[in-house]
Amino acid sequence: MFSLFYGLWKHVFSKAEFHVLILGVHKAGKTTLLEKLKSIYLKGEGLPHDRIVPTVGLNIGRIEDANVKLVFWDLGGQPGLRTIWEKYYEEAHAVIYVIDSASASSFEDAKSALEKVLRHEDLHGAPILIFANKQFILGYINPHKKSSTCFMNLIFYVSWLIWIFQQDSPAAVTEEELARHLHLKELDERPCMFQAGSAFNGTGIKHGVDWLVEEMERSKRTEALRARTEAAGKI
Repeated sequence: MFSLFYGLWKHVFSKAEFHVLILGVHKAGKTTLLEKLKSIYLKGEGLPHDRIVPTVGLNIGRIEDANVKLVFWDLGGQPGLRTIWEKYYEEAHAVIYVIDSASASSFEDAKSALEKVLRHEDLHGAPILIFANKQFILGYINPHKKSSTCFMNLIFYVSWLIWIFQQDSPAAVTEEELARHLHLKELDERPCMFQAGSAFNGTGIKHGVDWLVEEMERSKRTEALRARTEAAGKI
C-alpha cells in the first residue's frame, strides 16, 4: 500500500527529467551556450566568457525550469571527438545542435555532421533545436510548415547564409527565391526548429529551450525512455 501511495505522490509532485545533448562542430559556441544556460536559469552561476575553453570530452549542466529538470551534455566538436557522440544518443531526449553562423567556412562540416546525427537510429524521433549562433539576423524557420522538414530547413538555412556572405546586398533575395533553387528530398520528420541568437548575450536561448521542453513533454520518444527506465527499476 505504501509503495502505491509513494508511486502516486512521485508521479504527481516530482519533476520530469530530460537529457539534452549539445552538439556541433569545433568552435560553434556549444560550451558558451551551456554556460549562458546556467547564467539564465541559475542566476549567474555560469562561467565568465574569458574562462571558457573548448570541450575535450564532456561538460554537464543541470538546471530546473518550472516543472522540469534539464540535464545538458555538452560534447566536444573536434573531428576526433565526434565518435563519442553516439555513446550518449540512446539516453538523450533531445538535441541542441549549434552552428556558428558567422563562419561560412564551417557550414559544410556542420551540415555533414548534422546529417549523421539525424540518420542515427538511436536518436530516432528526438526533437532537435538548431541554434544559429553568433549572428545579428533574429528569427527562426517555422518547423510546423507541412512542406518543411528538419533536413530541408538546415540545407536551406546554410545555403542562405553562404549566399549572404557572397553578396554586396544581402537584402536583395527572399527566402522564397532561394527555396526555388533547392531540390531536396525529405529525410527527416522529427520536431525541429531553428533559433537564431547569441550564446554570448543570451538572445534566443530561452525561447528555444521553451520550445524544446514542450516538444519533449509530448514526444513518443520521452514515453519510450520513461517506460524503459521504469522497467529497469523493477528488475
